[in-house]
Amino acid sequence: SRRGDGWLTGTTVVLCPPGGAVAGVDVRGGGPGTRDTDLLDPRNMVERVHAVVLSGGSAFGLGAVDGVMGRLFDAGVGLPMGAPGEVVPIVPGAVVFDLGRGGDFATHPSPEFGEQAYDAATSGPVESGVVGAGTGSKAGGLKGAVGSGSVVLEDGTTVAALAVVNALGSCVDPATGELYAVRFGLPGEFPPLSNPLPSELAAARQAADDLASPGGARYALATTIGVVATDATLTKAQCAKVSGIAHDGMARGIRPVHTMFDGDTVFTLATGDRTPPDPLGFHALLDAAGDCFTRAIGHAMLSAETVRTPAGTWRSYREAFPSAFTTPTTESDHEHD
Repeated sequence: SRRGDGWLTGTTVVLCPPGGAVAGVDVRGGGPGTRDTDLLDPRNMVERVHAVVLSGGSAFGLGAVDGVMGRLFDAGVGLPMGAPGEVVPIVPGAVVFDLGRGGDFATHPSPEFGEQAYDAATSGPVESGVVGAGTGSKAGGLKGAVGSGSVVLEDGTTVAALAVVNALGSCVDPATGELYAVRFGLPGEFPPLSNPLPSELAAARQAADDLASPGGARYALATTIGVVATDATLTKAQCAKVSGIAHDGMARGIRPVHTMFDGDTVFTLATGDRTPPDPLGFHALLDAAGDCFTRAIGHAMLSAETVRTPAGTWRSYREAFPSAFTTPTTESDHEHD
């Protein structure tokens, strides 16, 4: 990612095992920016992908995929096409709109961003917050970010989600100031939160209105994108279904969602380390995928930090609603009329 001097954008990559992962996708937004999603159609030939790229930069940011493909090619990872080393890495991607948020509309991720994201993904834990593709993101009138959530099912299957929250809609209930996603957390997963003070809620509404109105289109393009990953053995069609249910999770954490100004897209990766689930096992996996995506949105919003650039100020949820993190004692115990 890059911040300052007109920049506020970045790229995130999810790497698959060297042999790839079975993948699917579901695109629900009315303004998507994607690359190589058609090959994930179950009717088409390619079964496995080797990475998924999520990037800022709108359509320009799709160029970051080239950097990831180059790194994979150098490592000998890709679809075999002949002699050793003759491979074509399969790397679908999706982008969010963040152009101009650093102050310079012309700045956007390049193949170099993909190379750097690839290098970062090969070591260390998954980062949350204003990093990678979430660097320039926003959610309603607040700062967006990258977040993740995971769970291990009773049968041992792991399901995880990574979300880049950059929504036209809001992750906050306008009546209460509550983050929609938090109610879906696992026990103790999120910090204890109360409804914020009415004064903070009124100020946040006004700030959101101010961000949404000047100039129009510049502020009216968005997109939430992400990846669900599991160690289950799934078909391409099943992966597409998982992505669809993950969109249900997106809809629980953002309102409105899937608008004509969003390019909401979710990929699913299945590494195949476990046996294929039976129908009830697949049902449990689908249910978990939706909840993991909702929880990832919650973590994104809570890990975001306020960002100020020449283009504007996007406050984090924590800065906009500090009373949500305290015990209610004033303004009618934070109750709302």
